[in-house]
Amino acid sequence: MVSWPSTYLVLTCAHAPLAPLPRPPPSPHVTRIASAGITRGARAGAPLFVSSTACRPVGARRHRGEAQICRDSSLQGPPGTDSPAQEQEDKKSEAVAAAAARIASSDGGGGKLSDWTTSALIFGIWAGLLYYVFQLAPNQTPYRDTYFLQKLLNLKGDDGFRMNDVLVALWYIMGIWPLVYSMLLLPTGRSSKSNIPVWPFLVLSCIGGAYALIPYFVLWKPPPPAIDEDEIEQWPLKFLESKLTAGVVFALGIGLIIYAGKAGGEDWKEFIRYFRESKFIHATCLDFTLLSAFSPFWVYNDMTARRWKNGSWLLPLALIPFVGPSLYLLLRPSLSSLLASASPFDEIQK
Repeated sequence: MVSWPSTYLVLTCAHAPLAPLPRPPPSPHVTRIASAGITRGARAGAPLFVSSTACRPVGARRHRGEAQICRDSSLQGPPGTDSPAQEQEDKKSEAVAAAAARIASSDGGGGKLSDWTTSALIFGIWAGLLYYVFQLAPNQTPYRDTYFLQKLLNLKGDDGFRMNDVLVALWYIMGIWPLVYSMLLLPTGRSSKSNIPVWPFLVLSCIGGAYALIPYFVLWKPPPPAIDEDEIEQWPLKFLESKLTAGVVFALGIGLIIYAGKAGGEDWKEFIRYFRESKFIHATCLDFTLLSAFSPFWVYNDMTARRWKNGSWLLPLALIPFVGPSLYLLLRPSLSSLLASASPFDEIQK
């Protein structure tokens, strides 16, 4: 924050009779004094226009036919000139203010270049991943992949085949990830500088996972738009902000992780073999890795938007796949409590 020097002006007033009409033009000497006082007042951040009663002594009466001439008693030296120290201080303040304006400006070329570079990098990662999944990923068991997908979707009855416990846990935890991202991106992950809504990408993520979310990450331009109490009380924000929803998500995630951890060594060896042979399982594991890798950033974004400084200790935990983000959702402050004090969205600048 730039501190502007304050200049206090002591105004003394004198009364002088008005000359008969037509009035003569003001002398250059008086004009220089008035312009110098206005310039110095504007530099100090003082109001440009001051009521005429401010320069009238208390208790003095204004007589008809008299004009008030206000003299700036803080002027030093010849009228209309500043001292060298004052001029140097003014130049320094103007330079600091100009530098601060350049840094704080959101239209700077450096910021645009950085945003463009980040978006291009994320888009390149997304394009490379799609090419790998469709062209380079192992695909030795397409028939078995179809069978596994039908079993996981409960489209086949009990035919005596036991599904791998690690694969079952992975499948169901991938079904919860879109809900976690919905709670992180709505409303703090929305973009006020873009007409691209986030909800279509969240809906598609129920099928495509991170492969459907990454295009939104490329198009995202903060800060989030303003929000009011009425919107929080409506669906879906009321559901996504609920601590009950966050608690259920966290409990389900912990249960599925424990279920996979309790699987025997044979199940893990079998799962690793599936990963090396199956395109379906290979792409699902990559999807889980991508969602885990991007989630700490969105945890930090949501924490910053809510101005929750006391929750910074959760950032290292957000690196733990699924557990960290879901724990943050359970402990973060609600938007209703923030709006009760001050809206966190009207002043967010990123």
